[in-house]
Amino acid sequence: MESNQHLDNLAHIRSLMEKSTRFLSLSGLTGVAAGVYALVAAFIAWWYLDNPTVAATYSRLIHPLQISGILTHYLFFVALAAATLAMSLVTGIAFTMRKASKRGETVWNKASKRMAINLMIPLAAGGLFCAQLINYGLPELVAPAMLIFYGLALINGSKYTLEDIRYLGLIEIALGILNLFLISYGLWFWAIGFGLMHIVYGIAMYYKYEA
Repeated sequence: MESNQHLDNLAHIRSLMEKSTRFLSLSGLTGVAAGVYALVAAFIAWWYLDNPTVAATYSRLIHPLQISGILTHYLFFVALAAATLAMSLVTGIAFTMRKASKRGETVWNKASKRMAINLMIPLAAGGLFCAQLINYGLPELVAPAMLIFYGLALINGSKYTLEDIRYLGLIEIALGILNLFLISYGLWFWAIGFGLMHIVYGIAMYYKYEA
């Protein structure tokens, strides 16, 4: 009996320490929603470019933009990316608040602040890097760069939230590196990394921690 009580006490202490250092209220449904939004955005981008195959589609993203209509086309893709990010954030916050409420936790605490800061450092660096790639006329490298920097952000932030996010980060980095060798298929890799992988990860996390 005393042994069981000691084990229960240790488990309780471990739980309290984990709550104080890790933000555990991230919902798997956030990943599912973000993945769906990303797939919709990828389809809209493909439709906008009006090509029968993704490979040809991506090549048209590179060449015609350097001839005419550069600003108009870039603004379209920037707006599409911004809308996708905004919807993902709003949905993610809603699901996270719901899960935090069920767990009796606050959304904005020391752990979530640390997670946000560690996520934002690679994301901010990646955003500036991608902007310069476009500025130098290298838009074909934007998709792999986004995947790599996003993967680095997930790994960096995983220290303060669910450890499973680290594995998603490694997958994103691997996809980005592979995309460097298959540069014409950037839209495919973007859709797989930000769309399909988020959905698979989200479903797995939901059934592991919430179902």
